[in-house]
Amino acid sequence: MEKLLTIRQVADVTNLSVHTLRYYENIGLLNSIQRNKNGYRYYSPEDITWIKFLTRLKATGMSINKMIEIAELRRQGDSTITTRRVFLEEHYKEVQEHMIELQKNLNLLADKIVIYKEMEKNYELEHKMDKA
Repeated sequence: MEKLLTIRQVADVTNLSVHTLRYYENIGLLNSIQRNKNGYRYYSPEDITWIKFLTRLKATGMSINKMIEIAELRRQGDSTITTRRVFLEEHYKEVQEHMIELQKNLNLLADKIVIYKEMEKNYELEHKMDKA
């Protein structure tokens, strides 16, 4: 018997709020969430895995609309495996390009920090000479 978790437990495990989990369900990112006889949501281990995957996609900058696209493809079943792979490959490439741009920006910042440190040294030397 698989262990089912309540929405509160899933929120704790995934670091998402209960509100976010309900929102994800409302917009179609989560489907087939089981409910007990009282109508309370219960999540399976597969649901948790999918939620964690969505969280990673979001962390890579994927838009909610694109996340909904991949969720819809997933719902359509195995016939969309190739489409999902291509979709993720495209996103992977976008993330790589973004990382390259971020690295360029980091390098620029590092260079600027070195320049400012040199300027500080020169400033201190000039002011020591003025006091002498």
